[in-house]
Amino acid sequence: MTDTTKTLRMVFRNQAGSSYTLSLDDPRDTLTSAEIEAVMDQIIAANILTTSGGDLVSKYDVKIIDRTVNDLYDPAQ
Repeated sequence: MTDTTKTLRMVFRNQAGSSYTLSLDDPRDTLTSAEIEAVMDQIIAANILTTSGGDLVSKYDVKIIDRTVNDLYDPAQ
């Protein structure tokens, strides 16, 4: 059995300079980098997330990750 998933991974920097990752499953296929960056800017401006290193202050990275798992063996139940 093959299982394929997609994850949108947005990485921010906080006040301490550490990374904070926000991951969302099954992003829309037509999602653009401009849309993602606009949402990241809104998250930072609204100050809705805080971390142990303080508030989010900047965008750092964005990835859409495709993952395929091939299950080769299932034990008898």
